[in-house]
Amino acid sequence: MAKVVCVLYDDPIDGYPKSYARDDLPKIDHYPGGQTLPTPKAIDFVPGTLLGSVSGELGLRKYLESQGHIFVVTSDKDGPDSVFERELVDADVVISQPFWPAYLTAERIAKAKNLKLALTAGIGSDHVDLQAAIDRGMTVAEVTFCNSISVAEHVVMMILGLVRNYIPSYEWVVKGGWNIADCVSRSYDVEGMHVGTVAAGRIGLAVLRRLKPFDMHLHYYDRHRLPEAIEKELDLTWHPNVEDMVKVCDVVTINAPLHPETEHLFNNALLSKMKRGAYLVNTARGKICDRDAVVRALESGQLAGYAGDVWFPQPAPKDHPWRTMPHHGMTPHISGTSLSAQARYAAGTREILECFFEGRSIRDEYLIVEGGKLAGTGAHSYSAGDATGGSEEAAKFKKAG
Repeated sequence: MAKVVCVLYDDPIDGYPKSYARDDLPKIDHYPGGQTLPTPKAIDFVPGTLLGSVSGELGLRKYLESQGHIFVVTSDKDGPDSVFERELVDADVVISQPFWPAYLTAERIAKAKNLKLALTAGIGSDHVDLQAAIDRGMTVAEVTFCNSISVAEHVVMMILGLVRNYIPSYEWVVKGGWNIADCVSRSYDVEGMHVGTVAAGRIGLAVLRRLKPFDMHLHYYDRHRLPEAIEKELDLTWHPNVEDMVKVCDVVTINAPLHPETEHLFNNALLSKMKRGAYLVNTARGKICDRDAVVRALESGQLAGYAGDVWFPQPAPKDHPWRTMPHHGMTPHISGTSLSAQARYAAGTREILECFFEGRSIRDEYLIVEGGKLAGTGAHSYSAGDATGGSEEAAKFKKAG
């Protein structure tokens, strides 16, 4: 018998949905490149329902309790008196999502003497101190590719929203106005602009593919250069470093994982090298950008706009300056948790748990840390270390609520 602690975001303020806008989801059986979708032995949920909140429980309760495991689900994750802090002490498995991360710091891992598996229902395991997990010999896994296309779609939406000045224009409608001049005084076409992605993995490459029909000039930086055939197909320009790319781009989108090498990558120095009036979109991780440097760049006009759905910590404190900075298009961390994506990452979570409890190998592409070292996708995408420092700030969101 094992104890599984699952940290999920709160239900909607009006209660768990009794019905949904659509009756079903499109059928998808593989991702671009051929990787198959999750293949658990069974699922106990209806695809297209809200699985990522506490009442949705990722559709796992029936399965886990039928196997004799203890299953604890909570949204209370921050601070020393949180439910998560209390339940973690004897947990064997911790599941959380990037959108409402249970920060597994070195201190928390040290307290959790039984902890063997940290599982991300989604993509991105930076809320786990990977070095501490390596030292402990834990397994860290995530559901690779489950929501990559969801995020790529969100990136394209945000680029168009910023460049076309969509949100302020919408707000004039809500206020009863017809202020065309106010709307278009910051509105441009993306056609002919130069757009670059920091990292061209599953999400970054999907963004480039979706922007190609807009007749934009496509650039990328990645420490793993793409095959020549893909560069030719999309007419991509590769840059050997981030600095070289950002100085020629009108739009920059960040699609890299957070680890010590990318933490605060977009600081005062790098932002100053961007074209004046460029747009920055970050759906990767908030901590890749220096929080206050972004605010200053928007206030000075160095950046024409900043959009994203990732913050640090998460949830963001109510006084986080990105809530009130000018010319932003921020959302809560929602890009990868559409109802479509939830069906995939809930199924992937079930597949990983089945493998773990049955002593079978977890798919290599799902692994981040195993056997005391970075493994699988983790070895390709991450560097060892800790990016959880400062996560205790998330408790301020509760206190101010």
